[in-house]
Amino acid sequence: MLFMHETHQVIGRHASTFEELYRNEWMGALGGSDDARLVWYLNHAMGSGPAYQVVTITAVSDGSGWEALARRMLTGDLQALNSELDHCRYQVEGKLITPVYWSALQHVDLKEIPTDGREHDLSVYMQDTGWPYAPLDDYIELWDHDYWQFMRKIPPEKKLLDIQACFQVAHGAGVRPEAILMQKIMNYSTLGHLLTSVEEYDPSTWPGSYMAKGLELRDQWESKLLRTSSWSPLW
Repeated sequence: MLFMHETHQVIGRHASTFEELYRNEWMGALGGSDDARLVWYLNHAMGSGPAYQVVTITAVSDGSGWEALARRMLTGDLQALNSELDHCRYQVEGKLITPVYWSALQHVDLKEIPTDGREHDLSVYMQDTGWPYAPLDDYIELWDHDYWQFMRKIPPEKKLLDIQACFQVAHGAGVRPEAILMQKIMNYSTLGHLLTSVEEYDPSTWPGSYMAKGLELRDQWESKLLRTSSWSPLW
């Protein structure tokens, strides 16, 4: 299974229209076939990054499903709607991604993904994107052994993040090396401590830890706080 990750730079005065198009038209249009479904619709959490930036993640059945979706967008029934979305944004950056070998999310049943815009509680994700200077496979393995395996052992009542998925860019479909963690925030008070702490997350104070080992493979990554819409199929 493939996933299409898109970051939309939305025109501020058209932000509501853009979301309405995704909720009322785009999501349902994808539901008209078995090739693709919108799974996440996320906004940058207020005060945590660029204004009016939206992240969408679409699940696609396989390579043939991606080709069918692309043709619908270019010359088919989604062309006009895609043009309407373009009127509401400055640009969109897309990449095709695939789950890493240890990701909890490997496959979604497209027929089970809702397309009716049903509402639910909001949630916030921390999306971490890393660009190692070491081989990508080594970085993904570090995330597995020194991060994922550690995080999954934390009791639920003490857990800050729940790693819902981890992706890497599909071959030829974006920047390599790059990998993405989708982590749902489970404890907002602990998040506040993370944002205000200095020493506890200084790699020099954690010899042998994940933070220290990570510097052997990369020294740059990007964290985004993303809030799901009230109707995002996954949240």
